[in-house]
Amino acid sequence: MLIFETLLGLLFGATVLSVLARRLNIPYPTLLAVGGAVVAFLPGVPRFDLPPELILAVFVAPVLLDAAYDTSLRDLRDNWQAVLSLVVVAIGLTTVAVAFTARLLFPEFPWAAALALGALLAPPDAVAALAVLRQVNPPYRLRKILEGESLLNDASALLIYTLAVGAVTTGSFNAAGVLPAFLLTVFGSAAVGWLLAWPIGLLVETIDDAPTSVIFQFVLTFAVWLLAERLGLSAVVTVVVFGLTAGRRSVLSARLRVPTFAVWDAVTFVLNVLAFTLIGLQLGPILEALNGAELLRALGAAFVILAVVIVVRLVWALAYALVQGRNHAPGPGSASSSTSLPLAKSGLVIGWSGMRGIVTLATALALPEGFPGRDFIQLTAFVVVLGTLVIQGLTLRPLLLLLRLPRDTTVETETSLARGAALKAALKALEGDDSEAAARLRLEYQADLGRVRSGGDPHDTPDNVLRQRVVEASRRALAELRRTGKIGDDAYHLVEEELDWLELSARPASTPA
Repeated sequence: MLIFETLLGLLFGATVLSVLARRLNIPYPTLLAVGGAVVAFLPGVPRFDLPPELILAVFVAPVLLDAAYDTSLRDLRDNWQAVLSLVVVAIGLTTVAVAFTARLLFPEFPWAAALALGALLAPPDAVAALAVLRQVNPPYRLRKILEGESLLNDASALLIYTLAVGAVTTGSFNAAGVLPAFLLTVFGSAAVGWLLAWPIGLLVETIDDAPTSVIFQFVLTFAVWLLAERLGLSAVVTVVVFGLTAGRRSVLSARLRVPTFAVWDAVTFVLNVLAFTLIGLQLGPILEALNGAELLRALGAAFVILAVVIVVRLVWALAYALVQGRNHAPGPGSASSSTSLPLAKSGLVIGWSGMRGIVTLATALALPEGFPGRDFIQLTAFVVVLGTLVIQGLTLRPLLLLLRLPRDTTVETETSLARGAALKAALKALEGDDSEAAARLRLEYQADLGRVRSGGDPHDTPDNVLRQRVVEASRRALAELRRTGKIGDDAYHLVEEELDWLELSARPASTPA
């Protein structure tokens, strides 16, 4: 019961911290990681020694799928050069720089182990990056580049990490033999993820009950991850491709989509809360493995490597942005079709958005017993994760405000285009129908189309204001009937749901963050 009670306490505390973070306008992952580190030093707190593979499956798989489902393939294509530069070059430079630094600080450190350290520290984590980005809300183009990078960077880091760990384990380094197998794994994972999306989509389509559909979706998410691992494939690549493909197929009805999306939002938030709290809780076990003098030396080296990780990414992003600016080619955060962003400022934001997270820590914890410098690697992983979340996570929003990047209207422009096309299609569908109901709808849609063409919101109408006032009055009357016992709860909830849909129809959809 102690573990269960502690878990409830952690979840409650993490929820309070996340609310506080939103009130203070700071990224909640940072506050949660710091809170977890503080809790790790409290007496009597039980240890949570979760297997690293379980950490990845539970905390990363659903969040990755949710992010991939919402990712735009168009935006990935438009920004492929910038994303590729971060996924391949920035990862490679960071890995090499960290390895050289580790060797400089610890000459006895094997090269393979140093490269493994660099590889697990190199990729910004999808969970950490997306959680922070959704709160600081950078310009659209920047966000899409960073989201694309966070989904794809694990593949490039995995190559170096696999080679390095394999070299330590076998005592030999054979890149020529490992590289073909790695490429086969990556492309095989992509193929499996793409193939699984179609039959699973058909299965989901056959379920018309919201709770059953949601449970089925989560079970399948974990099943895809576990299947990829059993087949020796990359679970990250498989889930990302699966999510990207599934996102192109709209198989849910509106009645199922509304509660399903709400549940996914809630679950991924809870997983983020627990994941970042867990990051902080790992500090205690890591510190226990090192003694006083050794700990001080390791901490000093870890902070030096933290600085290297931050500086290398920042320098590369700025250099790439400036080179692309001189060549008049798209760079990180370059001009979109609607908004031109200053390349140097955009490169600075890209370079400063390198938060690490649960994947880095779980990979470090997954190192086999007896791996050279295992304790130092795990301590460094924690320092880099917590350091990037605190240093970059807390300053990213002030940096965006300081740079005064131009307001991006991409989403607003495209939303207006979509609304206009939908209203025109609705009016066309009413052609030839002379009924009274069609006439009323035609007048309403024509008025909405006029507001869209003038840059307004079709929901911002006197009718909708009155509809919301009517709904509130209807709710009071409904509640009075239940209070006096004239209707039971079954009838109450049925009519309540009808009023909910009526209220939702009178309110505009929230703009994506």
